[in-house]
Parts: sequence; C-alpha cells; structure tokens
Amino acid sequence: MDNDPDAPSARTPACAAGGHDAEGTAAEEDPNVIDVRLMLATKAGDIGAFEALVSRHQHAVVGTVAKMLGNPSDAEDIAQQVFVRVWKSAKRYEPQAKFTTWLFTITRNLVFNESRRRSRKKEVSAEDREENFHQTLVSERHAEPDSAVLQNELEAAVDAAIQELPEKQRLAVVLRRYEDMPYEEIGVILGLSLSAVKSLLFRARGQLKESLERYLDA
Repeated sequence: MDNDPDAPSARTPACAAGGHDAEGTAAEEDPNVIDVRLMLATKAGDIGAFEALVSRHQHAVVGTVAKMLGNPSDAEDIAQQVFVRVWKSAKRYEPQAKFTTWLFTITRNLVFNESRRRSRKKEVSAEDREENFHQTLVSERHAEPDSAVLQNELEAAVDAAIQELPEKQRLAVVLRRYEDMPYEEIGVILGLSLSAVKSLLFRARGQLKESLERYLDA
C-alpha cells in the first residue's frame, strides 16, 4: 500500500472546511458540478474539499472493489489506495470528463492490477473456493431460517458467478448493476465504444444466466 505522509487519510470523514458544504446545495446542483468544484479545490490544496470527495464516493468505491475482488475484507485498503492516487494526481486533474469517470478509471487500474497479482499468486485454488462455498451454505442451513438461507445462498451464488466473469465483463456488470452507471460512462472507463460495452454486457449476462440457471428456474 502506498503510504504518503503528505496525503490526507482517505478514511477521514468529510469536513466542510474552506466553505465546501457538499450537502448545502447538493439538492439543487448537478452532482458532477459539485464533484468538479471539490476536485478543483483539491487541486489547489484544499484538504477539506478532498475529504468531502472521499465522503461522497467512498461507499461506491469500496463496494465496487469488494464486488470485483470477491473479498470485502480487503476492499477498504484498495479503496484507500484509490483516494491516495486521487490526491497525488490532483495537480494534473483537468475536468474533461465526469469526475466519477476519472475516479473509476483509477479504481479500474488498481483493481485490475490487484486481480492479476492474485491470479498469479493463486493462494486459493478453485476447488478450495468451491468447497468453502458449499461448507458455508451447509452451516447457514443449520443456523438460519429457510428464507434467510435461500436469500444468502442466492447472494453468494450471484457474487460467485460475477467472480467467474473476465475482468472487463466483471467491472462492466458491477458498474451497471450496482452503480447504475450509463453505458457511455462505462465505455470511457474501460476504453471501449458504446457498441462494445453493450456486447460485453450481453455476453456477461448470458454467462451469469447460465451460472444461475437453477435459481432462475426455481
């Protein structure tokens, strides 16, 4: 992890320092206008503006990282690296695209690097993951009511199916399904055309449908 002594902590709650009240006018302003204003203030060295950006987007970044890596326990550390990168890159920031596009492009780079590192390391085999998955479900069946077990089983199955997708398909599905991101923005983040994004998601949904067939037919 990149520990920069000059970078503010990405875990720090938002602060309205420097007159940046992120919620005071948020109801009437385009969220991207607020983000760009805060990022330009961050570029000028305003730590309060940076903390407000972290507060606005930390949940989405952590959630995306967790879905991509399939390991929520590591998501906060990777998300912190994302915001450290935002801070370090602030001087070069230019508002040429939506702030979230820029932010999730940084997230993409760090998550893809981490995914590839883990793939090379192969700490846990596919067989071990499958065995752990089934053991968890067996334990839950003994510990919880049937409806809760089925819901947990379905959520675990969806997460496992997403993990089996190639990384670009996986990120496209996560951004579309959980962040409700438009196709055009996903395309910029992944460096793909609009038609390529739609094709990518079509293939991903087909694979997910196949993986989750027994739940869909239930």
